[in-house]
Amino acid sequence: MIEFFLNGQPQRVAVTPDTSVLELLRGPLGQCGTKEGCASGDCGACTVAIAHPQDGHPQDGHPQDGHPKGAPRALAYRTANACITPAHQLQGAHLITVEGLARGDALHPAQASMVACHGSQCGFCTPGIVMSLFALHEQQRKTPDAALDPHRLEASLDGNLCRCTGYRPIRDAALSMGDRADVRPPWADDPALEKQIRALTRQPAEADDDSSTPGYQTPATLAELIATMQRHPEAPLVAGATDLWLDVTQRLERFDTLIDLRQVRELRQIEEEANGWWIGAAVTYREWEPLLAEHYPAFAHLLTRLGSDQIRNRATVGGNIANASPIGDTPPVLLTLDARLRLAGPEGIRELPLESFFLDYKKTALEPGECVAAIYLPQPRADHELRVWKLSKRREDDISTLLGAFRWRLRDGVLADVRVAFGGMAATPLRLQAVEAALEGQAPGEDAFEIAKQALRDSLTPMSDARGSREYRLTAAVNLLERWRLTLARADSNVPTPEVALDAYAH
Repeated sequence: MIEFFLNGQPQRVAVTPDTSVLELLRGPLGQCGTKEGCASGDCGACTVAIAHPQDGHPQDGHPQDGHPKGAPRALAYRTANACITPAHQLQGAHLITVEGLARGDALHPAQASMVACHGSQCGFCTPGIVMSLFALHEQQRKTPDAALDPHRLEASLDGNLCRCTGYRPIRDAALSMGDRADVRPPWADDPALEKQIRALTRQPAEADDDSSTPGYQTPATLAELIATMQRHPEAPLVAGATDLWLDVTQRLERFDTLIDLRQVRELRQIEEEANGWWIGAAVTYREWEPLLAEHYPAFAHLLTRLGSDQIRNRATVGGNIANASPIGDTPPVLLTLDARLRLAGPEGIRELPLESFFLDYKKTALEPGECVAAIYLPQPRADHELRVWKLSKRREDDISTLLGAFRWRLRDGVLADVRVAFGGMAATPLRLQAVEAALEGQAPGEDAFEIAKQALRDSLTPMSDARGSREYRLTAAVNLLERWRLTLARADSNVPTPEVALDAYAH
């Protein structure tokens, strides 16, 4: 049994561990405005907005938006794909759907703008687009004097696909929301609502004393998590569910038991140390982004290419690593930064370099009963530089065909501390030590890079799949080395480097 609020109204419903928010809405709750399109978190037709009192920043971590650490925070409504969001994670939250926006016949600015700008044709995708615009409008209301940044606009809509209208009217609708009457949903006038939401427990209402029974398990501490994993060794771990839930929607699997990581305090923290940060495995990309933007802007920019707003609001860095996909976007970058992992299990805590974690396709160094607890991100040196380039068939919300990450520093005109890593080339993300050795201590000229390119060709036999052939991947990887050389040459000649060459690149 879970308790939450839906469009301002309290709900108490029973759900099975493998029920999605979309199934709950269109089934027992009878809210059919939210549509199922792809059932894989790609199209955005099922977009809803969710506010949870504990979401928005890790409790003991890096402060965001100037908010004092540990103080209560106004509810932030973040978009999510209902098709791949577990229903039990609504516990203690406020769920907003397209039915909850209008006030009688008076439309919310997101709805009124879509009507006025002819942003809808068949209308199937429209509810999801409206919900993305609603979340954007809520953010803009907090900073009314700030102009809508084009990047923020694109990021807000990058998870919503429309096959018939065209995006210009939708963009026009987004830009004109501020010109509409600021109609607030009826639930927004309830001064007691936020207090009532905060009063809900984070634990399911039916939490049994005997936690060995099947169902959704919600441990609150790392010790409880390890004990729960021992009692339910067959149960999948779930945090953002952006990958796991495809087993339900695409492969029709069913789970009798799930172990939810979102309540585990140690996994939701960002711990700052003298020389870096331990990022809890259940910290979302949205929560991680401010720290990266301050210290690793190239890495932060990559996050704009990782999934969509709906995905980044829920997906976790720990999931991207533990999933051990060869096309995961963050592992190659973390390899160049000499990241380490903290693993927790029945034998205690141990650490190992990220480079030692990936053993083979979907095979890792995790022992039975272990989980990824945190990722160590070292502080950058002032003279270190980082570049990340992702190749994919479309810019937004797409899987990598190939991703290259490069870190270095220039010392007396030669390259030092060189790190080169690629994803999408083999069964695991790889550091290419032969390429690093070819460039270490060398002036960044054509001769050194020609040797590095040959070392790359000799080191890799790329895979072929639907996203790219072996030959394409090898050619593209060599070309990224050339892009890196050109970036260094521009910097050396004081020629401004194009923005696209600073952070991420779409093919």
